[in-house]
Amino acid sequence: MSRLMHVAAGPYAPPVPARELTATSADGSRLHVEVHGPEDAPAVVLAHGWCCSTAFWAAQIRDLSVDHRVIAYDQRGHGRSPVAVAHSTDALADDLEAVLEETLAPGEKAVVAGHSMGGMAVLAAVGRAGFREHAAAVLLCSTGSSRLVDESLVVPLRAGRMRTRLTRKILGTRAPLGPVTPTARRILKYGTMGPGSTPHMVEACARIVHACPRAVRYAWSRVLDSLDLDGGVRELAVPTAVVVGTADRMTPPVHARALVAALPNCVGITELPGLGHMTPVEAPESVSARIRELAATYVQFSQSDQSDQGDQVKEGA
Repeated sequence: MSRLMHVAAGPYAPPVPARELTATSADGSRLHVEVHGPEDAPAVVLAHGWCCSTAFWAAQIRDLSVDHRVIAYDQRGHGRSPVAVAHSTDALADDLEAVLEETLAPGEKAVVAGHSMGGMAVLAAVGRAGFREHAAAVLLCSTGSSRLVDESLVVPLRAGRMRTRLTRKILGTRAPLGPVTPTARRILKYGTMGPGSTPHMVEACARIVHACPRAVRYAWSRVLDSLDLDGGVRELAVPTAVVVGTADRMTPPVHARALVAALPNCVGITELPGLGHMTPVEAPESVSARIRELAATYVQFSQSDQSDQGDQVKEGA
């Protein structure tokens, strides 16, 4: 990665992966994938959000890779994944399924954690065979399934046509973000982070977001504008936890609460007071702890359950 794409030092500097590989999606798009931690450890798969990259998960990777195999990938057109032709929720699902198939053994289970658009990738992939084979539990972090523009609080106006129209223009702008300046940091902090986020948190997010190509940012904004994955929420049968910051302007808590109400197997919601949209950066310990809890509860059980089934097959042979 170039220096511009992430901070070079501190807790948000990306750790060096144990190995890197390429997953090929259904339409031939190539996805950059990183694997961190012991190969024989419980698996965690991380899907980042709009305008981000694997660098966004630096704190979680550093924490969890001590005793988990952490798999992180760049969404198409983001980070080190080349720009693709197709941009759709089907493409998000194809890409996640491709990563699961490339990195996990047949029948191997993992916690799949998605932030923002990464959570939407999870919801889009719910019906896919690869997802059903490999997902033991899910974390939906700072995300929603529909009405993203209508519910956004980025524009400080009362809900209505004017706010929706202005929000659509801002989020869907083709304008370049330009260099990371003090003004750029203030704008990013206002739109995506809580008021208490520290300068080094803001800097880390700004470096990542400003590295996203303008055309990629615009193409995915069109997908998010018309998003409707409510059906995926109702079909997500694996244990699912939800995390949201109470000051999230991009996907405010109304989305998280709607997810909780519709999920068939919700195992809890964590509302983080005063935090914004970038919860894995703003509250790294809380997000990592929730992932770790899901892995300890569901992945370990799933792996031992598979082992028991294998032993039973051998005994019956």
